[in-house]
Amino acid sequence: MPQLNFDNTTWNLRCLVDASEEKLDELFAQEQTILQTACQSFVDQWSNRSDYLTDPKILRQALDDYESWRKNYGTSGRQGFYIALSLALDQNNPWLRAKESQINELSVHLENQVQFFTHRLSRLDRQTQTKLLQSPELYPYTHFLERLFAIGHYLLSEEEEKILNLKHYPAHTKWVQMLDGFLNQETKPLLIAGETKNCSFSEILNLTSHKQKSIRDAAVNAFNEILQKYTQTAENELNAVLYNKKIDDTLRKLPRPDSTRHLSDDVDTQMVDELIRAVSQRYNISQKFYELKAKLFKVPKLAYHERNVEYGEIDLNFPWPEAVNLVHNTLFSLDPEFAQIFSHFLEESRVDVFPKTGKDSGAFCAPTRSNLPVYVLLNHTNRLNDVRTLAHEMGHAINFELMKQENELNYDSSLFIAESCSTFIEDFVLEKIIQTSDEETKLTILMEKLNNDVSTIFRQVAFYRFELDLHQTFRTKGYLSYQEIGQLFQKHMSEYMGEFVSQDPGSENWWIYVGHFRNFFYVYSYAAGLLVSKFLQNQVRQNHAFMEQIKTYYATGTSQSPKNILAKIGVNVNSQLWNQGLDQVEELLNQTWWLAKKLQKIDT
Repeated sequence: MPQLNFDNTTWNLRCLVDASEEKLDELFAQEQTILQTACQSFVDQWSNRSDYLTDPKILRQALDDYESWRKNYGTSGRQGFYIALSLALDQNNPWLRAKESQINELSVHLENQVQFFTHRLSRLDRQTQTKLLQSPELYPYTHFLERLFAIGHYLLSEEEEKILNLKHYPAHTKWVQMLDGFLNQETKPLLIAGETKNCSFSEILNLTSHKQKSIRDAAVNAFNEILQKYTQTAENELNAVLYNKKIDDTLRKLPRPDSTRHLSDDVDTQMVDELIRAVSQRYNISQKFYELKAKLFKVPKLAYHERNVEYGEIDLNFPWPEAVNLVHNTLFSLDPEFAQIFSHFLEESRVDVFPKTGKDSGAFCAPTRSNLPVYVLLNHTNRLNDVRTLAHEMGHAINFELMKQENELNYDSSLFIAESCSTFIEDFVLEKIIQTSDEETKLTILMEKLNNDVSTIFRQVAFYRFELDLHQTFRTKGYLSYQEIGQLFQKHMSEYMGEFVSQDPGSENWWIYVGHFRNFFYVYSYAAGLLVSKFLQNQVRQNHAFMEQIKTYYATGTSQSPKNILAKIGVNVNSQLWNQGLDQVEELLNQTWWLAKKLQKIDT
């Protein structure tokens, strides 16, 4: 195996923009002119023509031009990616914020200019669509066209679509930003380690799961006070965005509130329905997990905010070199090319590793165009969870690296395929850690893994069912009070949690801070991704040669639908697939119960 580079722990962005700070404004102005010129060139070439709408050979030329423009320029260029990444490292930089605003404005303008192309294609009559899809000339773009045609069935005219796009910002985004702004400006004093600290809203939320009961109880009281303060605001905000979505869906004649999500994610509604049904029919698994957790904590019931409190102590430390070696060795055991991709990221300074002032506090993988590098951001503090995060984000990174063989219009990953690619690797790394741990540590790790599995699968499905209930009830009644919203929320939370988690006063308002509910119905992808991942892991354990199929899965991009990508490697997406993944969660839960009894942590 190659010698790994542990020293390159900050991003090198010079391959995107290589200029001194004094020259950046001049360089960005030049690139904006280039972007506008490239976009206008495409518009001039194709906007006044209609022959490409019927002739496959001419459409191939148009699609090649469109793909080339997207790949080499797009609407924000290298500068847009550079600014986005730089902001992740320095969030309070006013110059970067100003540039971001300028780039976003230009991007929207350019996107509106080229919208004619996909819009006109999407609204072709069925006979012409069939003719184009059957043309060998268009084979590299077949599924791109299929997706356009599926969405086009619900599109309005070009001008009407522009109006809907323009109103989205004031009718949706500004409402959501308003509530976020109110919540994030809140602070509360909390006593921590004998010292009073003025905590932000996000800090208070994190402290609701603190291991020390007095701290988490004080935090939840503060958290509930903040949410209660904004119940009326949140009521108006959520009703506004629900109403805006209802208008859009009605104008487009969409059959269900979640139809837009399914179309944009390229998934069958039946597939999502089967997933939701399969998971909700097995809520007994999540309920049994919370029963075990309550028994381990020696309480009759967990308080609502105690669901995610970590059990036990994990006395494991993973300095950066150790974490790198662990993930690299795991990747190499799966496939040498996976490990090679990881080593290239380290060598080329495409992983920003440690926390620092002003840096984004999370973790993410950042792809953009297929001819530009992919970057990974971490905040590594030597914890077990940091190792899992490294494995998770490298799963995303490998996914986007392998799909670079696809053309630009297929260079993307659907939500649940992206999530399955990341969790696939994460679980293999965790298994290596468990293998070398003593039984006390193993129990603690298994409880943490189950907690994540339950949150990712059962909680997200409960969220999805709440969203459906919310939209349907709103469309029947016309307006919902915050009390009515809270009742719907509590109903679905209690169903998946069961009797060993109490629905405490104040918990009915926790829908207020969940951003998922404003992005409409994407939470199914977390559950789908993890369940598919578990199925694929099992296939590899039974036959390591299946890794060749896994690499195909990673590399296909959006050239086929997620369902067809899985079919291509021999996996049928149906209730049996979902239940096989759920069987693995249940088996792990049973093993954890057995271990807890063996260690006499619970009554036998």
